[in-house]
Amino acid sequence: MDVTEHPTEEGKLYLAVVLDAFSRRVVGWSIADHIRSELVVDALQMAIWRRRPPKGSTIAHSDHGSTYTSWAFGRRLRGAGLLGSMGSVGDCFDNSVAESFFGTLQLELLDEHRWTSRQQLALAVFDWIEAWYNPRRRHSYCKMLSPIDYETAHAA
Repeated sequence: MDVTEHPTEEGKLYLAVVLDAFSRRVVGWSIADHIRSELVVDALQMAIWRRRPPKGSTIAHSDHGSTYTSWAFGRRLRGAGLLGSMGSVGDCFDNSVAESFFGTLQLELLDEHRWTSRQQLALAVFDWIEAWYNPRRRHSYCKMLSPIDYETAHAA
């Protein structure tokens, strides 16, 4: 899990994501014009709804950002029965799956346009995640399959 920000002419837009480390699929995400704890709680909630993880056996890894150390996030994590994990302070390699995802997002979408409004960028991010990245974008980690195809191949 991690958060990134990107400017628009209206101001910054923040994106929180929850990635499945096995398939690199974005299983939860949230977009807002702020970086308060509800941004990451909402992304986590989407992941919980989509995955329905068994209590006590799923690890949720993040950095030490204030949103992830907040009371609200910790309460939602414990309420879902997830095991919290945080990397070492100031170590970008400790959350490399999320950092790699954001690098790809930056290269393939964010740097390609000037964004006039937060809504314009939010719609583009939604489309990129749900219509491109998860179902179609191939990954070398996933044996050149998309995250959804990789999961489907292993479910069989």
